[in-house]
Amino acid sequence: MAVQSSHASPILVTGAAGAIGSIGRNVTDMLLAKGHKVRALVRREDERAEVLRQLGAEVMRADLTDLTAMHGAIEGCARVYFGMSVSADYLTATVNTAAVARHHGVEAFVNMSQMTVTQMSITESTDSPQHKLHWLAEQALSWSGLPVVTMRPTVFLDGFFRLFAASGVRDADELALPMGSGKTSPIAAADVARAVSVVLEDPTPHIGKIYNLTGFESADLGHYARVFSEALGRTIRYRDVPLPDWSAKLLHAGVPAHVVKHLSVMTELNKQGRYDRMTDDLFNLTGQRPISTYEFVKLHATEFTRTGAAT
Repeated sequence: MAVQSSHASPILVTGAAGAIGSIGRNVTDMLLAKGHKVRALVRREDERAEVLRQLGAEVMRADLTDLTAMHGAIEGCARVYFGMSVSADYLTATVNTAAVARHHGVEAFVNMSQMTVTQMSITESTDSPQHKLHWLAEQALSWSGLPVVTMRPTVFLDGFFRLFAASGVRDADELALPMGSGKTSPIAAADVARAVSVVLEDPTPHIGKIYNLTGFESADLGHYARVFSEALGRTIRYRDVPLPDWSAKLLHAGVPAHVVKHLSVMTELNKQGRYDRMTDDLFNLTGQRPISTYEFVKLHATEFTRTGAAT
């Protein structure tokens, strides 16, 4: 099938509703702000979907694993951003979306992967089932013949440093995570989305390339606790919590076992120094340096501060 005209066609963005640190939501905002048409894919109709409509997106409800639904989502789009949260269905969703995208002759398929895949191969994996799914998904995309651009970010500031750590910082003045003394270079989802939006605007120079995206600096959690202290104006200490206790707490909170296993493996890899990396890929793509942890904490200071506390 002939490739659609990219100038007249909407850009498909999956995971557009998202939650904390949603890349899809940020990409949607950025593309709309630049005047692009966006078809925003969501899993359910709720207030977040309505907000996307108010922003100007064409909102469509679809399951990434549903073949028929993905035909409706992709038909008429020339460019696709594919991103999905940690899920046991990740590989099925990737291949399903890729097969339909190939059928409709898209000119660019931007895939959100993970930096850990850089250190994986046919003989090297990790204990995380999600990491293996990401690696297999990249293999399938490379076999597909699609015009793929692969984004591999490191740990997100929005995840470990906000979603999982905010309550401890807010209520106990501690960055409580099972990360050991390993160094990591966390990146903000907004920075990753900025890189994705640059690629989607003009994908041709990027087809076939892999971008490893890291944050402002690579340091241990003791350093980041001091950064939190400086940004919040009070002493925040790092506490290396036992991994079994941390994992059990997540399970008790209703986090799926597949997700907990993945997050637990990530903490072990951090202890091994696997996230101690720095690249210039983000700057080379966007011309902007990554948001620093200090800037990120200042931006979200209310989430790290007790109600009624002086700031």
